[in-house]
Amino acid sequence: MKALNPMLKAFGLALIFLTVSPTLALANTLVATSPTAGSTLSSAPSAITISVESSLMDLGHQISVTDPSGSRVDDGTLTIADTDAIIGMKTISNAGIYTVNYVLLSDNDTPLEGSFTFNYSPPSEVTPEAVATSSSSATTSAESNGSDFGTNLFVVGLLILSLGILIALALYARKIFNER
Repeated sequence: MKALNPMLKAFGLALIFLTVSPTLALANTLVATSPTAGSTLSSAPSAITISVESSLMDLGHQISVTDPSGSRVDDGTLTIADTDAIIGMKTISNAGIYTVNYVLLSDNDTPLEGSFTFNYSPPSEVTPEAVATSSSSATTSAESNGSDFGTNLFVVGLLILSLGILIALALYARKIFNER
């Protein structure tokens, strides 16, 4: 009975902790961002989207997007669509790291605060010669990916091998079960 006593105490403490702090169990969390946090973009985004787990309230959110020099580049138009917060963007042209700061509110929850960055690297000026060269190389690479017979054969072989192992394990388990 004494060995059970510490276990009951630990269970009771865990139960009290979960009861007293329900916000930890129900806390809103970040699901996705667009553009993806840490990504490098070659075309300027027209909007930034932050997706969260719980539905967002209609009012009270704060989202700002700043360029590498710290100037705001969002246009201030914030749209809330259930679990998505979307902020419009001004046209950007400077290369560098852009920072998105946000404070999002959902019903009966603490504010979800955070930030993420993305890198904007606009394409350099393209000459007509470079366009012709890149399009012909794209055609060549597309033609070289025509057949995946070897890969398909390898995957089918792995599937057959795994099925054989599964059958062998089932027969072995049956043998052990029958010996008891």
